[in-house]
Amino acid sequence: MVINLLKSFMIFTVVYMLIYAIRHMVFSFSRMFGKQKRYYDDVYTSEMPTISVLIPMYNEEKVLDNVLDSLVACEYDRDRLEIIPINDSSTDRTKELLDEYHARYEFIRPIHRNSNLRGKPAALNDAMKVATGEIIIVFDADYRPNKNMLKQLALAFLDPSTGAVMGRVIPYNSGKNLLTRLLSLERAGGYQADQQARYNMGTLPQYGGTVGGFRRELVLESGGFNPFVLAEDTELTFRLYLDGWKIVYANSAECYEEVPETWAIRGKQVRRWSRGHNNVAFRYFIPVLTAKNLSFFEKVDGMLLLLIYMGPTIFLLGFIVSLILFFTGEMNLISTWWILIFIGATNSLGNFAPFYEISVAVIVDGKNNDIKLVHLMIFSFYYYVWHISLGFFEAIIDIVTKRHVKWNKTERFLVKPKNGGTI
Repeated sequence: MVINLLKSFMIFTVVYMLIYAIRHMVFSFSRMFGKQKRYYDDVYTSEMPTISVLIPMYNEEKVLDNVLDSLVACEYDRDRLEIIPINDSSTDRTKELLDEYHARYEFIRPIHRNSNLRGKPAALNDAMKVATGEIIIVFDADYRPNKNMLKQLALAFLDPSTGAVMGRVIPYNSGKNLLTRLLSLERAGGYQADQQARYNMGTLPQYGGTVGGFRRELVLESGGFNPFVLAEDTELTFRLYLDGWKIVYANSAECYEEVPETWAIRGKQVRRWSRGHNNVAFRYFIPVLTAKNLSFFEKVDGMLLLLIYMGPTIFLLGFIVSLILFFTGEMNLISTWWILIFIGATNSLGNFAPFYEISVAVIVDGKNNDIKLVHLMIFSFYYYVWHISLGFFEAIIDIVTKRHVKWNKTERFLVKPKNGGTI
């Protein structure tokens, strides 16, 4: 009985890996050879919506001048713009520095929170209550938008069916070390290939929580963000789709971020992402599966998106199961045909399927030399298996015990731009 269950799990692992392999291959083909869906870049109007730019901050004295100086340099009608940095109970000089910016620029209107309920979702909820813009645009404190960013993102909302928009994220410290160069490849694959392909194919592009925007009233009317969810962006993504709205991807709206420069910080970051994403997956899988306003392919893409952070855990458990079967004599490596499929599927297709998208993105971006680093991502893959799996099990404990999660920010490393502010 136990052996049969273990074998069944192995077959499940094979099928899971093959499904995601096909998914990534289809997206890669769409981005490389398919018809590319254009964004609203060619739309011109003087009637742009009013926007409120929200920037959650906790102890961000190292980087806040970069994001604020970049936003000040953005081209947008000042009568339709307000910038709201949210000082979330900082203990460094963040409050002092934000007040100095407010003294210089009237449209920068910081709010200072002193609450036991810290974290990005809670900070956004407080800021939306005082924001006056029709559209909320969110940046993390370490980001540096280019001068056209606000206009590019706001254009999407001229389409009345758009509930949210997402721009492209590009690391500005990619040359720091090997890790940052690998993270730059990951970002390229995730945005240039994966997000654009989903936009091309009319499935479900994802709102990513920063370098994006949404209609303020939509979120407020539904009760705001859940302060105990670590992936408020994923939760909003599916909330909007289930309510009949669409999310637009703006590949040309490029914004620059600081990626982690040490493996320890990166591990904590992906563990938090996994914990938050899987928490949302447990709650939204059935609603997506039964949604009446989503097409069959939208449902498939939505379910695969929800389950994506379970992949490393399934792989890890599958590896453990394979060892158990091998040492109990239940796995004949020569005569058992399905184990050959397992080896081929997981190692040739399943595990490394995202590398297809990374390679395509590198080619599309014209950075052909970077493709030499793709094979090194095997190391980050196995590193992620462990940390993402920890996040998966933490999400299960969160659901079972109904405990309240606490937000932990990613440590900043600070790289000053050479030109003094914008990129």
